[in-house]
Amino acid sequence: MLITHDTRCALDAVVGLVNTAPGDGHSDGLGDVTALRAFVDAHGVSDVGRLGEADLAAVLGVRERFEAVFAAGDLGDAARVINELVAAAGTTPRLTDHDGFDWHVHYFAPGASVADHLAADGGMALAIFVVAGECERLRRCEAPDCANAFVDLSRNRSRRYCSGRTCGNRLHVAAYRARRREAAG
Repeated sequence: MLITHDTRCALDAVVGLVNTAPGDGHSDGLGDVTALRAFVDAHGVSDVGRLGEADLAAVLGVRERFEAVFAAGDLGDAARVINELVAAAGTTPRLTDHDGFDWHVHYFAPGASVADHLAADGGMALAIFVVAGECERLRRCEAPDCANAFVDLSRNRSRRYCSGRTCGNRLHVAAYRARRREAAG
């Protein structure tokens, strides 16, 4: 599946946003406006000015909708959530070449709120997966103690963990040690 740079950036922001949600003993990664600013900066979200409590509340609402896409049971459910998300953001496709990147499409209007920006660009990036019939690539980590979201961009759709270095490696080492204990008697 061919993913352009801007789509990949939008997907990374979607996954990052979903993974800020509290759960499994983790606190909310977007607990305040300072955390939202750190998220915006870490994901290189462009055209974002001053942030306030209203922005935080709106982004938390967008996060819930993105979580619903990852939890969708089928393409129709995912499409419905994405359509609602993108429509509410008031998408306005436009070409841009900011920050040294080649021409690409932004789906948010100039001056849009950070929530509308994330909803529009992220929603359109997720829409690519619906159109391609590839929603199964929007996954949750299979490690028992992790529920992080990720997008499986492997050729054979075989990725099971959010990170091969952490969750995948930890489970493979545990399985290896269990086999060694069993073999030892």
